[in-house]
Amino acid sequence: MPIDLNAVPPQTGTNYPEPFKAVVSGRVRRRVGDAAGLTNFGVNWVTLAPGSASALRHWHTTQDEFIYVVSGTLMLVTDDGETVLMPGMMAGFPAGVANGHHLVNRSDQPAVYLEVGDRAPNDQVYYPDVDLQGSHTATGWQFTHRDGRPYGAP
Repeated sequence: MPIDLNAVPPQTGTNYPEPFKAVVSGRVRRRVGDAAGLTNFGVNWVTLAPGSASALRHWHTTQDEFIYVVSGTLMLVTDDGETVLMPGMMAGFPAGVANGHHLVNRSDQPAVYLEVGDRAPNDQVYYPDVDLQGSHTATGWQFTHRDGRPYGAP
């Protein structure tokens, strides 16, 4: 089924709790997998403005992730260091590998990449640089402090 990218609504914002929302304030996603009716995995067309990040550095327990750089220059940041990614370059992040990763646009131009991830149930996500962890539930992502306290609780 062909997808008209311009017909897929752009989504900004995040479900991260404060104070973490600002990290992805320049990220725009178009959920092209949803537009195609895909249910086993998601595909997003993502544009990162200069200075923005794809997410907080993280890793998943059950979700595989894959990215393909379409345009611009991105910095891949992992536990192993930093790698410049240019158009045509790719990276994969297997489920269960505790190597936090994210993309940062340190250039002065927007960058675009395709993001692919499966929709495995009961996924957990860990953020090694901040006091945050997430659980995927039937109602969506639930975020807590590392000790299990929900954000906003005393």
